[in-house]
Amino acid sequence: MVVILVEMEGCDINQEDCMGNTPLGWAACNGHEGVVEILLGRDDISPDKQDIDGQTPLCCAAQNGNEGVVKMLLGRDDISPDKPDNDGQTPLCCAAQDGREGVVRMLLERDDINPNKPDNDDQTPLSRAARNGHEGVVQMLLGRGDIDPDRPDNNGQTPLSRAAGNGCEGVVQMLLRRGDVNAGKPDDDGETPLMGAARNGHEGVVKMLLERGDVNADKLDNYGLTPFMGATWYGHSGVVQMLLGRGDVNADKPDKHGRTLLMGAAWNGHEELVQMLLRRGDVDPDKPDNHGQTPLIGAARNGHSGVVKMLLGQGDVNPNKPDNYGETPLIGAAWNGHEEVVQVLLERGDVNPDKPDNDGETPLIGAARNGYSGVVKILLGQDDVNPKKPDNRGRTPLGWATNHRHAGVMSLLLRSLGFATPSTS
Repeated sequence: MVVILVEMEGCDINQEDCMGNTPLGWAACNGHEGVVEILLGRDDISPDKQDIDGQTPLCCAAQNGNEGVVKMLLGRDDISPDKPDNDGQTPLCCAAQDGREGVVRMLLERDDINPNKPDNDDQTPLSRAARNGHEGVVQMLLGRGDIDPDRPDNNGQTPLSRAAGNGCEGVVQMLLRRGDVNAGKPDDDGETPLMGAARNGHEGVVKMLLERGDVNADKLDNYGLTPFMGATWYGHSGVVQMLLGRGDVNADKPDKHGRTLLMGAAWNGHEELVQMLLRRGDVDPDKPDNHGQTPLIGAARNGHSGVVKMLLGQGDVNPNKPDNYGETPLIGAAWNGHEEVVQVLLERGDVNPDKPDNDGETPLIGAARNGYSGVVKILLGQDDVNPKKPDNRGRTPLGWATNHRHAGVMSLLLRSLGFATPSTS
């Protein structure tokens, strides 16, 4: 089709489609070398014409690794080999981020290519290659004397922090070998390469970074989080184990909200991590955050019965301890319909099943209001639960259930109050 158009006299060989692509752009993008050669042989060709995304035929060919096409285009004098697209990405940047080693090599051989030229996000070809783990491209770029291996982008992230956060071990190793790379450099959020690797569970990268003397394993970011906290919150037990083995890490250090490692693990139900932390003598299992919420409250509210059992097995955990709003572990579990947790808590003799929060709402009121008939049934089976007990505004469990039209809960409450209810059989 393209060849026929080329041979037709009077046709506009540079005509664009709806995406701004010319026949040359399409041929270059798809690696059709023969077609590209024919098109470039015409005197009326515009070989550097950009599409609506600002990509030239060279940029598109480079991104797709079409080396033969790239070579043909670079042989012309009317080509700008460093021309950026609308995102500021040059042909070199496009090739580097996709690991097109042959194309990168060709482009780096030219004197009119800036290997440090950043895109609109201030990411250089090295940063793009590093974040995607393209070791061959990274090696080529680091082999040049005019490359800045520690240049931060618009978010303050360096090639190392990008590679570390994505678990690109080979790239991280290459960058750490250099004396001009700061292994502990934080980004604009205060996150170091170690934090990014720990948060995402990249054990190999964490190990490499921890072997260095210039990396602070307990450094806080701008949100008051340490690498340890990130790993614990997301349940990366291997990373946590590595960090726990260090003497310079505080296993009970809270963030700016007062949340500890144990709290993060408990709230998210990471049983292995909870067990690991509870074995230590320097972790307070009942330590509240700034809102007074303990690890037990968090685990109970989120329905993590295994964690609740572990915490209740600690002698220094108060199962009735309320937060600043008066919410106890039982209230948190009841209000969210976690029957198993409610059962586990009530099996203890020291849990008050009718204790209200600061608004006077009891576990029964919360369960009734939210329609959790299973929890309501369990609570009504307790001798010391008063089904008539109102909150501070005088609303009873039955009133709440009626207001929200929870028929099953209403039936249970009416029976407990001695009223006959219609048979549901």
